[in-house]
Amino acid sequence: MDKSKINILVVDDERGLCAGVQEALRREGYVVDAANDARRALELLGERLYNLVLTDVRMPDLSGLQLLKEARQVSRDTLFILMTAYGTVPSAVEAMKEGAYDYLTKPLDMQRLRALVLKALEFQSVVSENNELRLRLQKRSEPSLLVGDSEAIRQVVRMADEVARSEVTVLIEGESGTGKEIVARMIHAKSARAERPFIFVNCAALPEQLLEAELFGHAKGAFTGAVAYKPGRFQLADGGTLFLDEISDLPAKGQGDLLRVLEDGCFRMVGGTELIRVNVRVVAATNKQLQEAVAAGKFREDLFYRLHIVPIVVPPLRDHAEDIPLLAETFLKHFTAKHKRRRMQLSPEAMQLCQRFPWPGNVRQLRNVVERLVLTCHQPVVAVDDLPDFLLAHDRNAASFSIRPGMTLAEVEKLLIRQTLTRETSNRVAAARMLGISRRSLQYKLKQYGLLKEPKPGGKE
Repeated sequence: MDKSKINILVVDDERGLCAGVQEALRREGYVVDAANDARRALELLGERLYNLVLTDVRMPDLSGLQLLKEARQVSRDTLFILMTAYGTVPSAVEAMKEGAYDYLTKPLDMQRLRALVLKALEFQSVVSENNELRLRLQKRSEPSLLVGDSEAIRQVVRMADEVARSEVTVLIEGESGTGKEIVARMIHAKSARAERPFIFVNCAALPEQLLEAELFGHAKGAFTGAVAYKPGRFQLADGGTLFLDEISDLPAKGQGDLLRVLEDGCFRMVGGTELIRVNVRVVAATNKQLQEAVAAGKFREDLFYRLHIVPIVVPPLRDHAEDIPLLAETFLKHFTAKHKRRRMQLSPEAMQLCQRFPWPGNVRQLRNVVERLVLTCHQPVVAVDDLPDFLLAHDRNAASFSIRPGMTLAEVEKLLIRQTLTRETSNRVAAARMLGISRRSLQYKLKQYGLLKEPKPGGKE
């Protein structure tokens, strides 16, 4: 953070206190203005964009709470910290309900003031990054990995909608590349926490010796290199959602620390003595079977049950291959626009070959292949020969499909019907003839197994 680019406004009718706070923050490197009444503060807010306003609660003519309400009409991103005497703490609490970040009681503890200012600015930085990311994604219209008409994908979306309305902990399970992070962001975006931060943590990428400090923050001097106070991911996510990706790779100590926070919402920073309470909704994700990790003694059973309140399983692409045409079309539209190429489409033969491939990298792998085709294929229709070699090689070697012991007859029948429609022919009359059943029976089984796309209103099947 470049403090020389941070603008702070101090507002207090006590001129001595106002000047003292202004000087203390200037010594920290911030750009600090001062006003001795709320009217002057509003004038300054209209002239300049401030990151933070520190204001007294009780002032003549216009109170700090009224200043907050009017300033919000000018700049919704400016944070407010209230300075109040003990007798007016209820007013400060009311101001926090109106959107103030926090409050300080008088007489002011300058060390506490500097720490709170830094914490507020760190929070503002995270919110700004999330808002900028959201805007960038909207501007680029990045295609979602959760495109599809299959019952499997509709079930994931329904579950995400349901849990978004609650505060329950969610565990998202699925192979790499299926879109687990997209589901987590969907839950956050549809929840009451949507305007608060969404903080991403890759548990596999955090060194064990730094894990505690990253999650819970550290005080100045807590260890070698801790030259300043630093909030952790839980503090940055306060009021919002903390997404713990690859939760299965969390080391044993981290699992214990996480369990305690999930149980009471409290923790202490590394090197700190103060008990910190946060309001964070945790969404975790894993590409491994956590129950197997529990059985092997690599994952705490009590933490597993604490996370496994509402599991959402994102299916691999091979289990909803009927969505591949829609996914491919979506990616083609996106990448032809992004790379300024003319519109393209896959030939029916190329599409069927794509539907036959098992896609070990799932939807992310399909997206990457489509982008590659947009860049390398110069014809408006992508033919089979234009597809990558690994797709062609697999198709030459795959004259059959496999079933495994333990599958039900219904699962085998569903797989056989899907493979016939994707590998042999998409024509249902021809497919029914190959399967030795009537078209009406095939239609019934497509509906029974969730393989039948629902017709759009006013459209055809």
